[in-house]
Amino acid sequence: MPNLIALVPTWHNFDVEYRVHSTRRMFERGITDKDIENLLTNGKVIEQYPDDYPLPSVLLNGYTLTDKPLHAVIAINEPESKLIVVTTYKPSINKWIDDFSRRKI
Repeated sequence: MPNLIALVPTWHNFDVEYRVHSTRRMFERGITDKDIENLLTNGKVIEQYPDDYPLPSVLLNGYTLTDKPLHAVIAINEPESKLIVVTTYKPSINKWIDDFSRRKI
């Protein structure tokens, strides 16, 4: 199982790609590419999915540039130094606690 959190300090060396799904969701939800850049720079990994197919991924928690809560699932293609934005959303207070970093049971 790869340690995905260990890759975080090297993310500035990675290219960022957006899946069609994530681009649609960003448009629908008013999330900008600058919000995603901010999340990649300042967000925290709150869940790891090392067995995701076709690439391992993480769930990031952070904020938009206008201080609204933001989550994004980011797939990590380490050999090609790429981060792939799979989906993005504004987390619901009904499903998340502790500053949107833990799922409610």
